[in-house]
Amino acid sequence: MDDTGCRGFFLEPVATYHRQYEALRAFFIEGRRLHDIARQFGYRETSLRSLVCRFRAQVQAGEVPPFLCNRPWGDPSGSRTPSPQPSQSRQSSPMRAR
Repeated sequence: MDDTGCRGFFLEPVATYHRQYEALRAFFIEGRRLHDIARQFGYRETSLRSLVCRFRAQVQAGEVPPFLCNRPWGDPSGSRTPSPQPSQSRQSSPMRAR
C-alpha cells in the first residue's frame, strides 16, 4: 500500500497549529536540532527557538498549548473567555400562535 500521502501529512503539515505541533515534537521527542527542524517546517531558527521557549513556559504554567484546544482566532494569549449562555426563557414562535 502506498502511504506517501499519509506520510506527507505528518512530514509536511500545512495548517499552522499542526506545523507547530510537528516541529515541537521533532525537538522534544526526536531530539533533533533546531536548525534542521526549522528548515523542514519553514521556520527561521530564531522563530522556532521562541516557539520552544513559549511552549516550555506554557507547560510549566499548566496551560494547555494552543493546538490542543479550541480558541477564538486572533487570541494570542490562548485564554478562553466563557461564552455567553443562551437565554433560558425562549420566546414562543409566531407560527405557534396560529
